[in-house]
Amino acid sequence: MLQLRTSLGRLALGIGLLLASLAGGLADPAPIIHYAPAENLERIDVALINQAQSSIDLAAYVLTDWPVMEALARAADRGVRVRIYMDGGRIGERDPTVPFADLMADPGVEIRYKRPGAPLMHLKSYQIDGRLVRSGAANFSASGLKRQDNDLIVIESRAAAAAFERRFETIYAQNAASSQALAQARR
Repeated sequence: MLQLRTSLGRLALGIGLLLASLAGGLADPAPIIHYAPAENLERIDVALINQAQSSIDLAAYVLTDWPVMEALARAADRGVRVRIYMDGGRIGERDPTVPFADLMADPGVEIRYKRPGAPLMHLKSYQIDGRLVRSGAANFSASGLKRQDNDLIVIESRAAAAAFERRFETIYAQNAASSQALAQARR
């Protein structure tokens, strides 16, 4: 009888450990935090964007980093749906750079701007394929990604991506203007 109880106890312990390991395998990995200028955050953004297979939704205060813009264009060329929402306060102050003009002209990229005068759209975040969120203090600019003290946080979580997506849909739909509408309003 003692031997049967011991065997059943070991079996129960084994099943418990197996279930715990399976549950642990279902949990999202811990967020990964990168810091500039010790790390080149531009390379991390480009690598993340290069992974995209179906969608990228990006919210940016500024988007001036050429490699990041080129990675977004390549994603659109692969058939990835790319939507960008930016602060509109500085649009039209100068001509867009070649990579940004290419993004604006790409039929696979939709860019909307928060209307000038509205509170700043200060996010520096995106979601990829409903599974990954990038956030942090680093603007999508060469200085923000490589020279300033900034962070970039990568969260691999469908729940976090869904939460970002809900917020993105809300801000993308409200107070938004296309680049053409903003250009006409400034004339």
